[in-house]
Amino acid sequence: MKSVYITSVERYSGKTAVCLALGKRLQSEGKSVGYIKPLSLQPWQIEGHIADEDAAFVKETLGLKADVWDLSPVVVTTEVLREHIEGDKPTDLMEKVKSACEEAASGHDVLLLEGGGSLREGYVMGLPTPTVAAAVGSHVLTIVKFREQIRLLDDALTAKNRLGDSMSGILINRVPEDAAEFVATVARPFLEEQGVPVFGVIPEVRTLAAITVGELIDLLKANVLTEMSNRDAMVETLTVGAMHAEAALSRLRKYKNKAVITGGDRTDIQLAALETSTTCVILTGNLKPSSLIIKQANQLKVPVLLVHENTMETVESIENVFGKTRLGQSAKLQQFQELLEQHVELERLYEQINLSTK
Repeated sequence: MKSVYITSVERYSGKTAVCLALGKRLQSEGKSVGYIKPLSLQPWQIEGHIADEDAAFVKETLGLKADVWDLSPVVVTTEVLREHIEGDKPTDLMEKVKSACEEAASGHDVLLLEGGGSLREGYVMGLPTPTVAAAVGSHVLTIVKFREQIRLLDDALTAKNRLGDSMSGILINRVPEDAAEFVATVARPFLEEQGVPVFGVIPEVRTLAAITVGELIDLLKANVLTEMSNRDAMVETLTVGAMHAEAALSRLRKYKNKAVITGGDRTDIQLAALETSTTCVILTGNLKPSSLIIKQANQLKVPVLLVHENTMETVESIENVFGKTRLGQSAKLQQFQELLEQHVELERLYEQINLSTK
């Protein structure tokens, strides 16, 4: 069984995006592709079954025939966790995972396995990524999201230390423009010298991680106070307006296509937001703004959303999904596929994981 385990050091690094783009690339080359997510900590109910939402998305995108609940064999709910910990004899979940992997790989040229949120996950269930990868004999590709210079290097070396010989190499993802030179001339050569193959450096494209106004409305259960113009308008940045008006205006001018989160009583911040490139304004605490704000927002076609939660709660709710690359729109997936083609040494990657077409 030829298989690639795609994992990451931390959450929201682009694992699902890489699974999809790599899967589509392999399919375009005539290979049959299977997929499985051995462990999920994000229960999602479908047709009376507990499954994983990412697995459902991959199944649809890659056109897989297997039932989605078979593509996520171990989904950890509160009940599953307690049963595993408090049971007279802990369940051997590894055998379940190995059996599911064999089933998912059956009839396919290559199996893509998607890791959990980070390399920390899975230990309590007996299913940490290094152990699962070794048990199924899978090559591991680690996605390392750029945070800052030293953190990038430490994250890459941490992955090498934890995964050992199972790790084939890494992809460095979401590299901002101002860090590109450091990554190319310092980080990449250093990591290669340390025995960490770097198959590619993918630049940051903020629109890929953006969320739509419609998604924000649904997520926050927000009341829309203005005439809605476009639920598909993209929010690329979150900005909290908690400072005085002069400082707020200076800060808000730095960011485009943003959502400004502030209290309903902060008319000064709301006006400053409307003077800059703002996709929507989110008012917290269930405090309605003045009619002046609504009138101006309607003229500018900027939706104003009202939520019951306070600012901190609202920010936390959005951040839980905002960092995740959302490829629901075909244009986004196509864009990420192009990034993979342009910035990843695919033949080198293929050779490392025994998929070389040569």
